[in-house]
Amino acid sequence: MRPLIPIILLCMLAGCLGQKPQPSRPRPLPLPIDDARAFRGCLADLNALGAKVEPLPDRTWPNGCSATQSVKLVAIGIPVTNLGAVKCGMALPFTQWVQQFVQQAARARFGTYVTKIESFGSFACRPVNNIQGGRLSEHGRANAIDIAAFNLADGRRITVKADWNGPDSRARAFLRDLHTAACRRFNVVLGPDANAYHQDHFHFDMGRGPYCR
Repeated sequence: MRPLIPIILLCMLAGCLGQKPQPSRPRPLPLPIDDARAFRGCLADLNALGAKVEPLPDRTWPNGCSATQSVKLVAIGIPVTNLGAVKCGMALPFTQWVQQFVQQAARARFGTYVTKIESFGSFACRPVNNIQGGRLSEHGRANAIDIAAFNLADGRRITVKADWNGPDSRARAFLRDLHTAACRRFNVVLGPDANAYHQDHFHFDMGRGPYCR
């Protein structure tokens, strides 16, 4: 029987006796399925406001950032600079705020209208206040917009940084009108009175709230 031993060893090395099955790798969990019906309803609501938007493909990142059910705001009544992907559920109240409150406040306080709104952007894959190790910002979900300034038809430029506590009482009132109106539209509104990180802009998002400061 001894001559069989080398044959058996050679067979094992060659794999003819079969290999031990390897444990299968766990499959990644499927991404949460967005509510397509709600997305279509949101797009219909934006269309009813006369807004032009482009639906964007869903995107996710390993660190938790995402831009799902998002749109590009092409035309919403007033040009807004520097906007990227915006979740539709954020785009709708933002469009309402722009159309229903911004021009109304400009006419009431200055007798003119806004020609352009300057933003610091929407989607940004980062933690809250850019503090390393902090929780994910709503910007990392395309669920927030930062607004910095308003350009008027008469050539004036009203900025959150210079005019929130500036010498012009009309400019101060104008910004506070918009801040108050925003608190009725967004879940979270932050301005210069919130903290040092928001001295130069308004932050709007549809995350956990309500919070208005």
